Amino acid sequence: MVLKLREVGLLRNGRWILNQINWEVKQGEHWALLGLNGAGKTALLHMLSAYHFPTTGEVEVLGRRFGKDELGEALRQDIGLVSQTLQGRFYEEDSAYQIILSGGFASIGLYATPTDDMRERAKDLLKELGCFHYANRPFYTLSQGERQRVMIARSLMGNPKLLILDEPTNGLDFLAKEQLLDAVETIGSRANAPTILYVTHHVDELLPIFKQTLMLKSGEVFASGLTQDLLTKQTLSHFFGIEVDLSWHHKRPQIWRC
Repeated sequence: MVLKLREVGLLRNGRWILNQINWEVKQGEHWALLGLNGAGKTALLHMLSAYHFPTTGEVEVLGRRFGKDELGEALRQDIGLVSQTLQGRFYEEDSAYQIILSGGFASIGLYATPTDDMRERAKDLLKELGCFHYANRPFYTLSQGERQRVMIARSLMGNPKLLILDEPTNGLDFLAKEQLLDAVETIGSRANAPTILYVTHHVDELLPIFKQTLMLKSGEVFASGLTQDLLTKQTLSHFFGIEVDLSWHHKRPQIWRC
């Protein structure tokens, strides 16, 4: 079991940010976490990474039980996290290659000498994520799409068991978005892929590899289960609060307002 949440709630400033969350993710599954802004997605991610502890309920992530087992850095070393907040912490003069290598040490900046194996792995990830041709360019010269692929490559350096992608296409144009989604699908299709949690508010980003989806609304689970079963015109209209229509194109959902 990758994660298990039972009746989880999170109270902040007298308000329930999360309430009665029940969720299980098994080894080998890739999930989409779908919710509009303010739904509680970020709070839930912070909890899974042991930055928040639940006010109520039980949380278990990668076999570690909150309140019982060692968490913090011990848990986060097994989790690859890609988010806009994390991206802003890196030294922009460092090259893409250096930033990816730093993932092997879980550090902001490269302070230790990488092994030959680490260098080879970083080069392989540069190639897999389509970053090899700008490996030596400073981070600040890269486009947002290029930066995101570097951050995903960095998150994979430590061979995480769980990879969390927090709205990775924010700020990307159509081409950069599709290139990044292609990279995510490639990663998720590998035989040794980590479990992926893909967080988004865009229905069209639910790739075929995300066979399960959790829909989060106002801090509560609106629906959870097989993506093909959940994504219907009726369910999505209720979820978004407006009438929408739905079609599937190349096994990806597309919606528009009626």
